[in-house]
Amino acid sequence: MNAVVARLVVQRLGIMLISLLIVAFAVFFATEMLPGDVAQILLGQSATPQAVAALRTAMHLDQPAILRFVYWLGGLVSGDLGRSYANNMDVAALISGRLTNSLQLAGVTTLFSVPIALCLGITAAMFRGSLYDRIVSIVTVSVISIPEFMVATVAVLVFAVYLRWLPALSIADQVHGIGELLRIYAMPVITLSFVVSAQMIRMTRAAVIDTLNTPYVEMALLKGASRRRMVLSHALPNALGPIANAVALSLSYLLGGVIIVETIFNYPGVAKLMVDAVSTRDLPLIQSCAMIFCVCYLLLILIADVIAIISNPRLRNR
Repeated sequence: MNAVVARLVVQRLGIMLISLLIVAFAVFFATEMLPGDVAQILLGQSATPQAVAALRTAMHLDQPAILRFVYWLGGLVSGDLGRSYANNMDVAALISGRLTNSLQLAGVTTLFSVPIALCLGITAAMFRGSLYDRIVSIVTVSVISIPEFMVATVAVLVFAVYLRWLPALSIADQVHGIGELLRIYAMPVITLSFVVSAQMIRMTRAAVIDTLNTPYVEMALLKGASRRRMVLSHALPNALGPIANAVALSLSYLLGGVIIVETIFNYPGVAKLMVDAVSTRDLPLIQSCAMIFCVCYLLLILIADVIAIISNPRLRNR
């Protein structure tokens, strides 16, 4: 890695850290604006004003918001996520098990959707304008138009209620074999893959087509290169950066779509934990879950940027 590439990678890393600071500020004060008094919610409507005031003092809610933000940010940097308001448990302990389940769901979805999406996107670009390309484009646009909550609801009604082929609830710790793994993850993975794959197919197709229109690819075609060699040997290596961005942006959708999927299928992940924390106004848990989603999103974008920089021959060979 030469100095130019290293400098660009360091710049991207610095931008990511600044973005995290801005996101942390936004997350903290957005949750502070949620309606209701945490102490009043925890103690109930019959609590006396003295008890509510004492609990607010014990939870440091009587301190200025900016001061609590500084303490919270320092705890994040040191790995201390605080304690849950609802059950007084360590937030890190509550999230650790759920985070593993969410990563498993995201990993299985990635392994299922990325190869299919890249294959369809690349082949659609190879046979641009053909019947196959038009069918793939129509199907992807149709899939994008269907919201994931509708796909999940229909999947539960058909495969779990009427046909009884698949379980309606997805519990990751009940996996004891590959067959049971497929049954448990089938409906959540298919639901998440619908929009993720459709977006990835369209963006991959566009990236490959842009590369195919460059002069050096046209020169390879004039020299007699086959369509397969023209795409795989000449266009695809130079389209690696845009394809990496397409994959990263599509997979980042998992961070939002997983909230709906985990709620509908009662999957014990971080998103379901965050939804439950909102109902109890458990601010430390909500803030920590939101920051996990933001960190994962920024990491995906950072990895895509680094791949795009390293795969650029003008920078790599400078």
